[in-house]
Amino acid sequence: MNNSVFKLTSLGIQHVLAMYAGAVIVPLIVGGAMGLKGSDLTYLVSVDILMCGLATLLQVWQNRFFGVGLPVVLGCTFTAVGPMIAIGGEHGLSAIYGSVIASGLFVVLISGFFGKMVRFFPPVVTGSVVTIIGITLIPVAMNNLAGGQGAKDFGSLSNIALGFGTLFLIIVIYKFFTGFIRAISILIGLIFGTVAASLMGKVNFNAVESASWFHLVEPFHFAAPAFELTPILTMCLVAAVSLVESTGTYFALGDITNTKISENKLAKGYRAEGLASVIGGIFNAFPYTTFSQNVGLVQMSGIKTKKVIYITGFMLIVLGLVPKIGALTTIIPSSVLGGAMVAMFGMVIASGIKMLSRIEFAKQENLLIIACSVGMGLGVTAVPELFSQMPASVKILTDSGIVSGSLTAIILNIIFNIIPGNRTITIPALKEQKAS
Repeated sequence: MNNSVFKLTSLGIQHVLAMYAGAVIVPLIVGGAMGLKGSDLTYLVSVDILMCGLATLLQVWQNRFFGVGLPVVLGCTFTAVGPMIAIGGEHGLSAIYGSVIASGLFVVLISGFFGKMVRFFPPVVTGSVVTIIGITLIPVAMNNLAGGQGAKDFGSLSNIALGFGTLFLIIVIYKFFTGFIRAISILIGLIFGTVAASLMGKVNFNAVESASWFHLVEPFHFAAPAFELTPILTMCLVAAVSLVESTGTYFALGDITNTKISENKLAKGYRAEGLASVIGGIFNAFPYTTFSQNVGLVQMSGIKTKKVIYITGFMLIVLGLVPKIGALTTIIPSSVLGGAMVAMFGMVIASGIKMLSRIEFAKQENLLIIACSVGMGLGVTAVPELFSQMPASVKILTDSGIVSGSLTAIILNIIFNIIPGNRTITIPALKEQKAS
């Protein structure tokens, strides 16, 4: 029994470490842009981690009204970062939280309708979306592997050695071990990578020393919500776009766990995300969505039980209430985390390719859908300033390679495979003339 608890706990820690960096970066960026410092910024990070845990539990707990019931972990959506900063700069913190709450209610209201759109997400779309998600995340992994953007030692030999050393250790464990050891290969890689970094003097314990042992979260800690039309419309658009990303993640997990993703299951998944955003806004946190890095972890570990995700959710809540414990995960150097990210994000790409293997490649329309959507997703990621001159309302859709690539796949699938009356024009091949 104790052995089983130890295994589940280790797997839960692995999921926490996989998503933690992505979870804390959003409050750090938004809080910094809003001028929050010291204890206020620490509180924002802690309440976000706690809400990630609560949102995860809402999603994994499948019931009659909400919860997709898949091994999924939730965190703040990166799509909302730019709009929240813009709203805060023009209307203040109150408008941010009012728009987050309103957008959550919007998602809850449209969840049933959005769930009926499952026919717009055949394997050619979901496979493309999952592939795009993995591809667009790889630059994040590589930047971390080099030391993190803006680091003074970016690309140094020590960072490269730590990053690739962590990745190599994960590969070795995956090659020569089976069962539980293989399942926690990412966690082992992160631990040994951090120990090696500590011996090199690259681990800073200041965050642990300065963090408090316990604090309570409270509703409207920074500001009561203010409901203004323009911020609400902006965040509702962000929420709708986020649902597109979540849909791809649901189908990827459904494929991994051999679970059929029905209209009703989609609707309950959307409803859980909307409810999480409402609660997040009340406690001055953020809108929440599925985290794709944890999908790669499920694929790599082969552990598909929801028990692990329940443990992950409770761990995140504890970390949010005990900042000093939560600060322990921040000591992992970026280069070590980046090495593990390469494997995890690469597995997301592999999942997308696996989903695409089911489509009919002889159909040229399918090839064009994949080509244009993946090309758009990768293109926007590589050249982020491409749509810099567009209006702010349009840039919400174009600033993210995941969003722009996903929308491209959806629109082209509608054009080629759903709109009735399509006719494929073929040009007969010229017959070879026989030599006289």
